[in-house]
Amino acid sequence: MYAVTVTQPGGPEVLEWSEVDDPRPGPGEVVVEVAAAGVNRADLLQRAGFYPPPAGAPPYPGLECSGVVVEVGSGVREWQPGDRVCALLAGGGYAQRVAVPAGQVLPVPDGVDLVDAAALPEVACTVWSNVFETGRLQPGETLLVHGGASGIGTMAIQLAAAHRARVIATARADKHAALRALGAEVLVDYQTEDFVAVTREATGDAGANVILDIMGASYLDRNLRALAVDGRLVVIGLQGGRAAELNLGTLLAKRGTIIATALRSRPVEQKAAIVAAVREHVWPLIASGRVRPVVHTRLPMPEAARAHEVLDASTHVGKVLLVTP
Repeated sequence: MYAVTVTQPGGPEVLEWSEVDDPRPGPGEVVVEVAAAGVNRADLLQRAGFYPPPAGAPPYPGLECSGVVVEVGSGVREWQPGDRVCALLAGGGYAQRVAVPAGQVLPVPDGVDLVDAAALPEVACTVWSNVFETGRLQPGETLLVHGGASGIGTMAIQLAAAHRARVIATARADKHAALRALGAEVLVDYQTEDFVAVTREATGDAGANVILDIMGASYLDRNLRALAVDGRLVVIGLQGGRAAELNLGTLLAKRGTIIATALRSRPVEQKAAIVAAVREHVWPLIASGRVRPVVHTRLPMPEAARAHEVLDASTHVGKVLLVTP
């Protein structure tokens, strides 16, 4: 089979469509013939040499895919060859086939195209586990989403709105109309506006109950100032750096919580539990049409370099997908 390999750490040009060994299913695994793979920021970090795959994962990028089951390993009961599925991966989605633990496989939701289903697993699992399980977002509360136009952002906006929470999102001004259509009530142009001031004004100076942050260090102080009393700041990315000074006085006064989480490095059992929760809580919303995959563009998988350039430019709204030849 063929896969997108990383010839050496570097820019998009180091991605190469290469022949590799076919995967075989281990006990409790299935092999999926890939229809499409979602492109994530973690893939760009892996390509640059900053985010190596976990032990045992394929060396090539790809944290989610959709396709058809073609083989099942011993002990697998739920899935059969021919099943249309999507899956959360530890790596290897940029390929014609990938082996994945059966507990990380989901059926393609009703009404969703097989290719578009590749836009769902990573973002749905990330948002559900961080905003609702860890962040404990409740109806009537306010969620502040940074990077609202990203795949994670567009899913967070929709899920929070579906759960009757109020959504504030940061994004470039030219993306605001699209995010408002997804359910964001207040939009902040992070290039020209102070999200702390906008958040506090929009909430009557109360602040956001949950903040989903992809920036890390550069936003830490401002996130604390935008946080409500008893608020939860959930950090899932470090695009703005790793180290910052923390004002414990502000955190203490607000009885705030800061949580930093990662999905890829979690044990298989934890991922399976998250996938099961997503199937229970998120899939019905997608089947009903209240939540949908937001796809910016589809590109042929051998042109993965172009897909990485799109993410680098940050001009997209939603997901970029790589379609298998």
